[in-house]
Amino acid sequence: MEWVILSLTSAFFLATSDALVKKALKGQNEYLVAWFRMLFTLPVLVITLLLVPWPKLDADFYRAFFIALPFELITIILYIKALKRSPLSLTMPFLALTPVFLIAVSFVVLGEKVSFMGGIGIFFIAAGSYLLNIDGLRKGLLEPFRMIWKERGSLFMIGVALLYSITSSMGKMAIEHSSPLFFAATYFIALNIAFVPIALYMGRGDLKTFLEEKQYKMLIVPGLCYALMVVTHMSAMKLTKVAYMISIKRTSLLMAVLYGYFLFREENVRSRFFGAALMFVGFVLVVTAR
Repeated sequence: MEWVILSLTSAFFLATSDALVKKALKGQNEYLVAWFRMLFTLPVLVITLLLVPWPKLDADFYRAFFIALPFELITIILYIKALKRSPLSLTMPFLALTPVFLIAVSFVVLGEKVSFMGGIGIFFIAAGSYLLNIDGLRKGLLEPFRMIWKERGSLFMIGVALLYSITSSMGKMAIEHSSPLFFAATYFIALNIAFVPIALYMGRGDLKTFLEEKQYKMLIVPGLCYALMVVTHMSAMKLTKVAYMISIKRTSLLMAVLYGYFLFREENVRSRFFGAALMFVGFVLVVTAR
């Protein structure tokens, strides 16, 4: 079950990076924060690219690579906008939709079929991660859906969830026509380069202060964690069906709740126990699925 360990490791590094970024975001330009976290992935990615064998690339690799890249840029922008415009309790639950979307998208793109039990496990993980992020259920289970038309950030996050299912499927295709570490390095180096003009334009008013006050230092560790997330993510993707891998990686939402409690003293941790239990059941079903 190497893919399970790699998926959980990827989830851990993602949750850790996001928690540290949340601390860094206070009072900062969100585009600069996103950009510098990406920049600090470069040492790990460049070293990886120099050390791994370069595979022979075909048309399918380039097709998947260049289809995924613009979608990935859009997800970064939508994610940032969602966090800025709407409360986390009304936006984060919708990330649970990615593994559900992947059941259909990975079948269309890759021809991957999940088993019945695997599909049930994915829905359990999605339901559990949805419940984890509802603010104490005080306003009802469907409150995030009721607020979709009032909270534009919710629509943005639904778009993120859908686009992630596309980029994950295209990433799996690119990995199958290259190698996990080669794709991880080249793809995210290209993403870094493509994001530069966006960050410079959107952060133009704050960049001087950001650099002079060395605020970027808070993003060194989050960037390194993000790089390790990328490497373990791509390595796990090679070993199993993409819907299974992403559903296990969504345990990062559970880890984020724990970080929220221990680092930010967030409340309603006990009320999220049922969501955590559902995720655990789903985890067992996916891991044992054939």
